Amino acid sequence: MADDTNHLAFLDPIRRYVPLIAWTIAIAVVLFIPLKIIGYGYLPGDDALRHAAKAVSGKSWSEILVLSPVYRMDHEYGWNWLLTTLHKLENWNAENLVIFSVVSMFALVNLAGLAWLRRPEAWLATMLAAMILGLIPMRFTLGRPYLITLAALITILYLWRTCREKPPQKPALALMIALVAISTFFHGPWYLWVLPITAFFLAGEFRWSIAFGVCWVIGVIIGSVLTGHPIEYPVQALQLAFLAVGAHETQRTMASELQPFSGDYWALMGVGSLLVLRSIAKLKTIPLTRDPAFWLACMTWILAFKVARFWSDWGWPALMVMMAWDLQLFMETRLEADSPRRLGLVCLLGAATYLGITCDFNSRWTNSLSQQYLTEDNPDLAGWMPDKGGIFYTADMSLFYQTFYKNPNGDWRYMLGFEPTWMPKEDFEVYHKILWNFNDGKAYEDWVKQMTPADRLAVRAGGGAPPGVQGLEWKYGVSGIWIGRLPRTNSVAAPSAAK
Repeated sequence: MADDTNHLAFLDPIRRYVPLIAWTIAIAVVLFIPLKIIGYGYLPGDDALRHAAKAVSGKSWSEILVLSPVYRMDHEYGWNWLLTTLHKLENWNAENLVIFSVVSMFALVNLAGLAWLRRPEAWLATMLAAMILGLIPMRFTLGRPYLITLAALITILYLWRTCREKPPQKPALALMIALVAISTFFHGPWYLWVLPITAFFLAGEFRWSIAFGVCWVIGVIIGSVLTGHPIEYPVQALQLAFLAVGAHETQRTMASELQPFSGDYWALMGVGSLLVLRSIAKLKTIPLTRDPAFWLACMTWILAFKVARFWSDWGWPALMVMMAWDLQLFMETRLEADSPRRLGLVCLLGAATYLGITCDFNSRWTNSLSQQYLTEDNPDLAGWMPDKGGIFYTADMSLFYQTFYKNPNGDWRYMLGFEPTWMPKEDFEVYHKILWNFNDGKAYEDWVKQMTPADRLAVRAGGGAPPGVQGLEWKYGVSGIWIGRLPRTNSVAAPSAAK
C-alpha cells in the first residue's frame, strides 16, 4: 500500500522505527496524563481517600465506623491489604498512597486497552472520544479497586476478539480464571461478572459463555480463598449489595453512583458514528449482533436506568473496546504500519488526548485545592473534634472521606462511612430522614438525643448562622463546615455562636 508521495522519501530511513515510536508515544501519553493531573494537586473525592487513610490507620473498618452486624469483614480485602503493605514497607503517608492509587489504576486500565492492539493510536482516539462524549477517562482517575475489574473486563473482551474463531484454549482459560480471581480478591463484587457471561450468550458465543462461566466460578473460589474467608467473603458481598439497593424508600437518598441515569444519548451518537464509519469504509469487522461487547453495552445501558454505574463501569468500557477495534481496522486500511504519515497521526492524537483529558476546564482537576478540612492538629479546633472514643456524626458522606483522610489516626469512629445502609438500622433511619427532609435541622434530633459529650456533629452550611439543629452549641470550624457538640456548662462561648 503506497500511501506516501515522493516528497516524503527523505523519511524512508526512519520507516522501520515508526511502529516503535508510535508505541512509545501512546504509552507515554497514558503515563503522563495521571502525572499531570496529580501535579495540579488533584485528589479524588471519595473512596481513594478512605482506602489510603485506612492503610495508614492500621485499623479495621469496625474500629473506624459504627457498623451493623451484617458487615463482618473488609469487602475489598486485597486492595486494602496492598495499600497497607505499601504503607508498612515504604512508610508512605495517605497522600502518597492516593497518588499511587490514581496513577497506577489509570495506567492499568489504559495499558489493558493498548495491549491487544496493533495500532495503539486507536486507543488514544478512543480515549479522546470517550472524554468528549462522556468524560469517561475522568472515572479512570478515581484510584479505586473497581478499575482492576474494569481492566480485567477490557482484557477478556479483547481476548475473545483475538481468539473467537475457535473455542477458548488452555492459556485463554487460565487467563480468564486469573483475571476473575484478581478482581474478586482486590475488588469484591464477584456477582457482576454474570453480565459479560450473559453478553457472550446473547451474541451466540455459547462455547465462550459456558467456558467463561466455569472460569468465573473457579476464579471466584480462588479469589475468596486468598482472603482467608472462602465462604464469608462472597456471601457478605451479596448481602451488602442487596442492602445497598434495597434499604432506601427512594433512589434520591442513595449514594449518587447507585442512583439512575437519564440516558447517555451522547454514547448513542458514538455508536451511530461507529456504524457510519463501518459503512463508509466498508470495514470487515464483527457484526454488532455477534459482538459480546455490543450486547454488554446494550444490557448495561438499560440497567443504568436503575443504577448508573452499570453503564459507566461496564457499558462504556465495552463500547471503548468496540471503538478501538474498528478504528484500528480503519487506520490499517489507510496507512501502512511503517508509514511516516502515521507518525503525524500518532503525534496529533497523542497531543489531543493528553490536552483534552488534562485540561482544567471548570476546575475539574483543581477543585480540591480550595477544600478546607477538619483536622485535630488545628489549634482553632481544640475541643471541637471528637474526644477519645467519641463518634463523628454527619449526613454528608464527603465529610467522612475528607475528615478521615486528614485524620487517619483520629481516636474516634464515624457514624456515616462510604455506604449508609451498612450503619446500624436505627441510625440509617435517622440518616434517611435527614436526606428525605432535605437536611432540615429537626431531622437530626434523634442523633442529638443519643450523642455523648465525646461526640460531634458536622454539617455543611454557610457562615452566616449556625445550622438549625437544636440542643447543641456550634463552632464554624472551617469554611463551609459547622461542628456541633453538647453544651458545656463551663463553655466561654455562647451556645449557638461559638466561632
